[in-house]
Parts: sequence; structure tokens; C-alpha cells
Amino acid sequence: MFSSFMTNAWIVGTVVALLAGATGFFVVLRGSSFAAHAIPNGAFAGAAGATLVGITPLVGLIAFAVMAALGIGASRRHRSDVATAMALVMMLALGAAFLSLSAAYEPQVDALLFGEILGVATSSIAPVVIISLACALALAFMYRPLLFNAAAPDLASARGLNPTVLEMAFMLTLALGSALTVPVVGALLTFSLTVGPPAAARLITRRPATALVTSMLLSVVTLWASIVASYQTNLPVGFFVGTFSALVYVAARVATQRLGRRA
Repeated sequence: MFSSFMTNAWIVGTVVALLAGATGFFVVLRGSSFAAHAIPNGAFAGAAGATLVGITPLVGLIAFAVMAALGIGASRRHRSDVATAMALVMMLALGAAFLSLSAAYEPQVDALLFGEILGVATSSIAPVVIISLACALALAFMYRPLLFNAAAPDLASARGLNPTVLEMAFMLTLALGSALTVPVVGALLTFSLTVGPPAAARLITRRPATALVTSMLLSVVTLWASIVASYQTNLPVGFFVGTFSALVYVAARVATQRLGRRA
């Protein structure tokens, strides 16, 4: 489990989990869970397209995730649910078309749908770390505006905060985070790591800073446990991420309800 070929999995998994926990806190806080589900599917289609034209899948992941984020962010205040749904449908359609045109891509489908963290290459570590640091800096810069806008959107607008620009910036950060998370836990289950542990953290504490840190810790623990389970059973890591994320949320909800009854 701690052999040399597993080192990359632990490093990349930890970085991705920390970013997913930080980004997911704001996803839950701002009610952007649907967007967090749609963007990874767009990233998946981008990986298929990149392979079709002969470039690295990471480029396609980022390009398509960014396009999906821009479309969703631009329509945030005007039926954003419709815009998100249409972005999801369009990206899935493109992904299906790319897959049908590229037989060489088929062996990688399962890995990008359900994750293949145990096969992370050493060359993937540097891009993951660099992009994660960029996303972390963006979230740190937007921390107070995001909290202000989520708590009192009308007052934030009155104080000169542009909600459209803020939404676009956050969606771009979410897109970059999704592009990194897809190869690790898969497009279908990136959503669970971005929403499950952060939602549990919000139940545990109402203090924003404490909830943010708790969200990151829960995401890391969830992914670590998933890596161990995947290594022992040879099942996709995405399966365990989805299962453990749900269990973490259910445990947090049951615990808070019991504490509420006692109070």
C-alpha cells in the first residue's frame, strides 16, 4: 500500500481532496451543486475530444470544463438551472460523438468515468500541484466576497459587488478543480467528493472558517479511505468515494439531529 508506485496516488489524491473540500464548501454554500455535477461531465467530453485529435487529455479536460463554467456562470441570474442542464446535455452529446469516432479511446473510458488514481503517472504530479495552488489562491482572494454574496446577495450588490463577475470567477475555479478531480475519482463521482464532505461539514459547524477546514479534512479522509479500500479490493476508487461521501453526510446528519434533540 505504501510501495513506490503508490506514492503518486497518495500525493495527487491528497492535493485533489484538499482542493475538492475547499471548492465544495462554496459549492454547498452558494447552492451550486447542479453546476458541480454538470462541469465534470463537460470535462469528460473534453478528454475524449483531446484524445481524438492526439493531444494530452488534461488539456481537453480543462478546455471543456472552462467552456461549461463560462456558459453556466454567464446565465447564473437568468434561469441558471436551464443553462446548467443545457451545458450538461451538450457536453454529454459531444462526449458520445467523440467516443464513437475514436476506438483508441475506449480503454480509457472506465478510468475517466470511475477514476484510476492507482495509475497516476509521475509527470501528472506537477500540473496537478500547480493548478491546485492557482485555484487555492483564487479561493483565498474570493473568500470574503463569496461569503458576503451568499449571505446577503442584495446587500452585496448594493455595496458594489458584481455578482456576475464573482460567479464567473468562482465557476472558472470550480472548472479547474473538476478537471483535476476527474482523472482521480472519475467524472461520474467527482460530484460526490465536491458535495458530500462539504455538506457534512456545514452540518457540523456554522462558522465559515471552521466549516471550510472541516470540509477539507473530511474530503482528505474520505479519499484516503477510498484509496485503501480500492487497493485492497481492486474496485474503482470512485465507487468508494461515492459510498464514503454519502456515509459521511448521513453520519453528520444523524449526529446533529441527536444533539438537537438533547438540546
